[in-house]
Amino acid sequence: MTWRVAALLAAGALTLPWWPAPFVGVAVMVGVVLLLVGLDLALAAPLRALTAERTGERAVRLGGTATVTLYLRNGSGRPLRARVRDAWVPSAGARPEVPPTRVVRAAPGAVLALPTHLTPTRRGDRPAVALTVRTLGPLGLAYRQRGGRPGTPPWTVRVLPRFDSRRHLPERLSRLRVIDGTQLGRGRGPGTEFDALREYVSGDDVRSIDWRASARRAEVLVRTWRPERDRRLICVLDTGRTSAVRVGDEPRLDAAIEAALLLTALAARAGDRVDVLAADAATRASVGGAERPGQWSRLAHALAPLQPALVETDFRLIAGELLRRHRPRSLVVLLTALEPGALGEGLLPVLPRLAARHRVVVAAAQDPVLARLTAVPPRRPADAYAAAAAWRTLAERDRLAQALTRHHVTVVDAPATHLAPALADTYLTLKSQALL
Repeated sequence: MTWRVAALLAAGALTLPWWPAPFVGVAVMVGVVLLLVGLDLALAAPLRALTAERTGERAVRLGGTATVTLYLRNGSGRPLRARVRDAWVPSAGARPEVPPTRVVRAAPGAVLALPTHLTPTRRGDRPAVALTVRTLGPLGLAYRQRGGRPGTPPWTVRVLPRFDSRRHLPERLSRLRVIDGTQLGRGRGPGTEFDALREYVSGDDVRSIDWRASARRAEVLVRTWRPERDRRLICVLDTGRTSAVRVGDEPRLDAAIEAALLLTALAARAGDRVDVLAADAATRASVGGAERPGQWSRLAHALAPLQPALVETDFRLIAGELLRRHRPRSLVVLLTALEPGALGEGLLPVLPRLAARHRVVVAAAQDPVLARLTAVPPRRPADAYAAAAAWRTLAERDRLAQALTRHHVTVVDAPATHLAPALADTYLTLKSQALL
């Protein structure tokens, strides 16, 4: 029953002084109200005749807006007057066009469209959790209600990573064209793959002379080289406990995903083969052939539902997977955290075996809190202790970076907002120096 029943009883109570027998008046008043409630409930549209279904978008990028429409079909012979609440998880950012407090109407046999705009605040899968329909009678005194998961049409919107670093892609592609020699620049680099033969000119490296071709042509010919292509790049995302640390407003894993997407897009344009692996104590995602057309979208869909796991990362498992799956020499980019406890005990023991076969790059996002603590002059004793702890943490990171460098590992340590372009620059540098 609705609040109108109480209001009707209160209004009837005001007439009790004019009744000769108050108890008879109360009985008559309650009986009339119950009769009206029963009549109103009988005239309300039955819930059994309502069918619900959804249509709309299945995926949206973080920061964008998707629209999902709920269709309610009134299969009964009575007019429908109802309040509808379509509930989603809070991080879906659902904003219905028709608020739940508003009464919607549908004629017998008609279909009611109720759009909902979703502006998610987190990446991953955002499902619809409950649909509640309350059908009202014509007097508004009674209602029928059905709600919960059993009657909810299933629908899930996948929120893809934001990928704000795509604004850095045109500049890196321009540098890539300079390296490839398709655009004039300060130099194209020696390269490692044979390109063509040309006549010798003064100043050429005599080590590039092709003596057999020169003997056949009766003139001195030199080999020209192009930057290496068709190399294999393996991007490994650490989804262990260190990836759950919040760096700024997002977990460290989000910065790693952003860097992996930019690096994959750049390497695909460079003609290299790209594989992506996400793991902690187990393999969470594996995407192969991300350089092929149409596969980048599959990579974004595979990385979107990844969440940090509060377990210690098993680097032996990761190294074993890399050595088993990828036998040719490849560029392995490990996106993790520069923490002595995690890398010193997990990665360093297996690093010599991994670095002996592959070229390894370790990329980590810096915590801006450390830079802020070391930059602000302390005003209180507590600030001095906090600054000392920050300096100690930075010193430990430097020692760990030096230990990795001794194993011929390239270390990229940059703030979370600059990690993606810094990693892309490192890839272009290695490519121009023929070190992939």
